Amino acid sequence: MKRITRTVLPIVAGAAVLAPFAPSAIAGDSTEQPQAKKTVSSDADTKASISRDTVIKRAKTWLTAVNGHQVPYSQSKTFGGYRTDCSGYVSMALKYGKPGTNTVGLASSSFTTKIKMSQLKKGDLIIDAKGSNTTRHVVIFEKWTSSAKKSYRAYEQRGGHGTDHSTRSYGLGNDEYDAYRPKKY
Repeated sequence: MKRITRTVLPIVAGAAVLAPFAPSAIAGDSTEQPQAKKTVSSDADTKASISRDTVIKRAKTWLTAVNGHQVPYSQSKTFGGYRTDCSGYVSMALKYGKPGTNTVGLASSSFTTKIKMSQLKKGDLIIDAKGSNTTRHVVIFEKWTSSAKKSYRAYEQRGGHGTDHSTRSYGLGNDEYDAYRPKKY
């Protein structure tokens, strides 16, 4: 009995000390922390197809997901397992693995193919993958506002606001944005 006590007691004590540091398993917990180094989803998540309509439907869900309000922006929190920054939001809409890849990852050949802005279709991405985590950004293209193609409607997760559906012109002027087609289509 003493031998069992000497073996089991330290294990139980160690578990009690480490328990507060274990990730939460509460369903719907929106304050869980993302895995620090996960920047690429699993190969299966990258290749599984999804329709453009489904991507837009999934993007719309975050507009009213928090008691009728948009999901707040954060680079350190998650909602439904996905980071609540722009790339986490796009990863959610495209149904990539949780917590989602980063903006640079979304612009890589593993996830997308670069296209011309004039070729954009519903569900394509407009990405600025240069700079730092505070300057990079990605939005989901919905449609052109007119045949002149001087602005478009897009879904995005933006700092200081959260989920948004608005008119944008990223990529149409002298900036760092480029158009990308997800390989999931």
